[in-house]
Amino acid sequence: MFCLFITLACQTNLQSTAQTRHSIFSATSEQPKLSEIASKEIRKMLESAVEQTSLTKSYDSNYTVIAYPNGDVSVEKGVCTDIVIRAFRRAGVDLQREVHEDMRTNFSSYPKKWNLKLPDANIDHRRVPNLQTFFIRKGKSLPTTEKSEDCKPGDVVSWDLNGKGMTHIGLVSNIYNEGTKRYLIIHNIDAGA
Repeated sequence: MFCLFITLACQTNLQSTAQTRHSIFSATSEQPKLSEIASKEIRKMLESAVEQTSLTKSYDSNYTVIAYPNGDVSVEKGVCTDIVIRAFRRAGVDLQREVHEDMRTNFSSYPKKWNLKLPDANIDHRRVPNLQTFFIRKGKSLPTTEKSEDCKPGDVVSWDLNGKGMTHIGLVSNIYNEGTKRYLIIHNIDAGA
């Protein structure tokens, strides 16, 4: 587990009905407001992630050939990593290109779960273990925590869903749930963003 509160937030979001989504958001307040977040890039990331909740309606893990650089599957679908990739892209960072370039020169540093001999710009950035490795390699990882207050809006969080290596990733929003005293996580876990 990366953060205990993340697992709880995921379980809350598993149902995708409009009623459930409305009840989740009605118990929240935005804290801090986007305008109060100093980093322009983090504001852009959060805007993108929130926007995706109304655009990305399905989960689709099929291998897809996409353009390079700045390639993407259709915004109506995707996997958990696509939420993070699109958010970073809005802030001016193309994780497809960044991960692919790093893998081209440091392939042995990345996980070998898929029996690949070479990097694949269509899929490598869309795999959670590769993003985890990339962020660690670039000095952008934070210590593992179970304290929700340690995770701030704009943080990328990942966790093991089943304790057996089923990885997942999302973005900490600036939408604060007063009931749970936690920021909501924007992610795609089989039902859209």
